[in-house]
Amino acid sequence: MRRTGPFIIGVTGGIGSGKSTVCRFLSGMGFALFEADRIARELQQSDQDIVSGIRELFGFDIYTTDSSGVLVLDRRRVAAEVFSDREKLDALNALVHPKVYDAFENVRLQAAGQGIGVLVKEAAILFESGMTGDLDLIVVVAANIPLRIQRAAANGLGSPEEIRRRIAAQWPQERLIEKADYVIYNEGTLDDLYRETEKLYGFIMQRIADGER
Repeated sequence: MRRTGPFIIGVTGGIGSGKSTVCRFLSGMGFALFEADRIARELQQSDQDIVSGIRELFGFDIYTTDSSGVLVLDRRRVAAEVFSDREKLDALNALVHPKVYDAFENVRLQAAGQGIGVLVKEAAILFESGMTGDLDLIVVVAANIPLRIQRAAANGLGSPEEIRRRIAAQWPQERLIEKADYVIYNEGTLDDLYRETEKLYGFIMQRIADGER
């Protein structure tokens, strides 16, 4: 395992678990943050190889053009198709995730050059995409499925049935927990989650102080 550069934390969890909120809290506590899912969305709009591949998978009309001439991907349609067709989901991931990993490597090298001590990598499919080999600590954010469905629906991520299909297409939460170094159960208030994130922060700083990687 690496012994130089920033201490790298992978944070993952299923839809509606609250992993993005935990990462936002960690960023506010001073850690650098790489949002793999946001980078993936940006690449799906801007990278010509990915755009071409997505059009081959879903049809040319999966993209429209806005008034500024910018491509707009129909994400709702993509989600509806990939979360009911495993082959399409795997093909989409194979298009996008190697380039997301390259983007992370660039950020990691920049962080090392700038002397950044801790870098958080947020990714919904951390394990499935093979993005765990360079991590010093893996954190899973978990919650019961009805609560996750409620949260995701409230955030406009689809109907309850669509969200259930997305959950079914992801790794089971129990499997994530088995592979985690640290688990946050997010079934309380936002203040509760912040306090749990503070505990995680203390755990991370102790690991670093002890020289554990």
